[in-house]
Amino acid sequence: MNRIRIIAILFAVFFCINANAVLKEKDLTNTLSILRNELMNYRTELERQTEYLKTQQSQITGNIISVLNQSNQNALMLYSQKSDYVFDLTYACNEATEQYKRFQSNVTPFMSYINKNKVEIARYDSLIASLSTMPEMALTEKAKIDRNVCLTLAINIRRSLQGNSDQMSDYIRFYNMADQRLRNLNDYAIKRYSDIQSSIFVNGGDNYFNVIKNLGTHIHDTEMTVADKYRPIRQSQWDSRLIFFLFIVILLYSAIAIIINLILIRVLATKVIRKQRFSNIQDSFFQKRSWIITAMAVVTFAIILGIIRMTVKQNFIIMASRLLVEYAWLLGVILFSLILRLKGDQIKSAFRIYAPIIVVGFIVIAFRIILIPNDLVNLIFPPILLVCAIWQWIVIRKHNHNIPRSDVFYTNISFLVVVASVISSWMGYTLFSVELLIWWVMQLTCILTITCIAVWLKKWADKHNFHEAPITRTWFYRLLYYVGLPTLGVASIFISIYWAADVFNMGDTTRMFFGKRIIDSKQFILSIKSLANVTILYFIFAYINHTVQAFLKLHFEKNNPDTAASRTIMARNIVQIIVWGVWLLISLAIFHVSNKWLVVISGGLSTGVGFASKDILENIYYGISLMAGRIKIGDYVECNGIRGRVKSISYTSTTIETTTGSIIAFQNSQLFTNNFKNMTKNHGYELDILEVGVAYGTDIKKVRELLVEAISKLSFITKKRPPKVVLKSFGDNSINLKILVWVPVLTQYSNDGDVMEVVYNTLNDNNIQIPFPQRDVRIVQADEVATNA
Repeated sequence: MNRIRIIAILFAVFFCINANAVLKEKDLTNTLSILRNELMNYRTELERQTEYLKTQQSQITGNIISVLNQSNQNALMLYSQKSDYVFDLTYACNEATEQYKRFQSNVTPFMSYINKNKVEIARYDSLIASLSTMPEMALTEKAKIDRNVCLTLAINIRRSLQGNSDQMSDYIRFYNMADQRLRNLNDYAIKRYSDIQSSIFVNGGDNYFNVIKNLGTHIHDTEMTVADKYRPIRQSQWDSRLIFFLFIVILLYSAIAIIINLILIRVLATKVIRKQRFSNIQDSFFQKRSWIITAMAVVTFAIILGIIRMTVKQNFIIMASRLLVEYAWLLGVILFSLILRLKGDQIKSAFRIYAPIIVVGFIVIAFRIILIPNDLVNLIFPPILLVCAIWQWIVIRKHNHNIPRSDVFYTNISFLVVVASVISSWMGYTLFSVELLIWWVMQLTCILTITCIAVWLKKWADKHNFHEAPITRTWFYRLLYYVGLPTLGVASIFISIYWAADVFNMGDTTRMFFGKRIIDSKQFILSIKSLANVTILYFIFAYINHTVQAFLKLHFEKNNPDTAASRTIMARNIVQIIVWGVWLLISLAIFHVSNKWLVVISGGLSTGVGFASKDILENIYYGISLMAGRIKIGDYVECNGIRGRVKSISYTSTTIETTTGSIIAFQNSQLFTNNFKNMTKNHGYELDILEVGVAYGTDIKKVRELLVEAISKLSFITKKRPPKVVLKSFGDNSINLKILVWVPVLTQYSNDGDVMEVVYNTLNDNNIQIPFPQRDVRIVQADEVATNA
């Protein structure tokens, strides 16, 4: 098939890469001259290619015959399978569908060549017609000669193209025959896959209690089935004796893998570590050496089987090696995950806990390799599962205390899966229990791998102190931890389900199931694949949201620390709206949500939402104005006679901690309506006007000098804003003075007290009287009142 693909590609390239096209020249004579040269070159190249094609005819014929023979072989294998042999049937169905996919892939260049050949013939028909109908009276003598030569060349090229097309007509007929035959096989295989799915998930057999009641009959029927299934067949690649021999060879290779790693690790690696005195890894290595040897032996075994599969053409070896390689890699991943995460004693306990599910997985793979009949599976698998469930329960109770909590959770889930498999098999759904177990083995492998990566990422973060480091150092770690790991978690579900289905050779069916539309309407389309894509996009956009906010916060704090808090809040809200808005739009596009549906809903709600959200929108507008720089967190503001420090700013409200300690939330529109004051916007000082009275006759100039000098000595008084003392009025009892003093807003009340205290002490120290209110009270006797009257 590869040769057919190469030849077809050569055909396609040959007809795609023609001579340089004739463009608009200075006149018709020059154009005909250039066309003549190009047609001559093309004719020469076409003759060379035609000769080459003639030499490839025998190979093309041989490949077509090979395709037909293989399709006939798959047809015989598929149509002869019994429905009771599920593993045999799925193997045959898989061979039929895989051959059809390969054929479709390989035939595409060939059909492309056929189509391009037709286009070329039509193109030269048009060129011949154009040259033939060209009036001679408009041509020069040289142009007439070139026109005649071009016409002759075009006619010859067209005949050659038609000859090539006629020559390939037989091949087209054979290809159509093979395509129809393989298509019929593929359709039949898909139908049988549907029957297999029904037998696994819907139509169960007799429950195992009925099997026990009629155990003798079932054993007899199973013996007959096994004898018929595994009777020796000479000259067959599936002869039971040959299969037994190949199993012995596989065991031999596993022994070789163990010996190789014993030599490399137990002898050579141990000697090197002791000689070099790697103290930092010696203890850990010797604690885990046995498990390292086991894990490396499994990996080596998988490599050996992979090499055998690529070099040996025996069908059973190809099938068995593929399954054993997959299982060996899975077992190797589990072992390396335990080695990297746990200590020596913990590895031993964890492996014993995971051993039952690993053994059950190997039994299922063995069933698949030997293509075990249904009767034998239904008879022996339920009690095997029951024994494994009891085994799992015992090791969990014995070793759960010696493993991390995450592994305790995984082992409990494993026990529940085994119990569910036992119940399913004893109810008659044995094949479903097989599918369930192999799925969990694959899923557990993925989970342990992700857990191992997460643990090492945590150690990396702790080592470099990423938890307190700026985003410029942690963005890549966060990308791996908060995007990579969740994405692997979502992908692991699909991978494990696919691998589990592939045990029954239903990988293609599973892929179609992932893409199948659960909900399919004009307004909304939902599939498992689309749901997973939206979930993964959520992790990506959540990371983008956090990372952009962190970079902006770092930028604001570096360039303008005073307004960093308010600008960070504003940037956070804007980034959230943009990021999650884009995510929502992409998600709606993935789900194929109808635009008309969105327009109808938005149109119906826009009016009501507009009126209902008027105040909200107003607060949002004022909130943006505030966060743009009018106030920032920590500013001291006053509104409606209430003073306090700004604690937070959102799009709808601003929270203030008052000087009395209470928390008050003002709507943003209230601050603007009541003309709030930002007491710390400019310089953080406020002008206070304090009053004091001195007795009449006091030297005002001296009082002013004394008070200004004394107040200026206070620590909160700045030279830029010195205090002033001015005459206010002449009162009933005193001359009233005004003290103009700038005090910090945050400490205004205490500073006012300090100023008044200094004023009082200064006046007392200088014997300046501070008069208090006086009234003269005159008591009039009654007789005096009468006399005056």
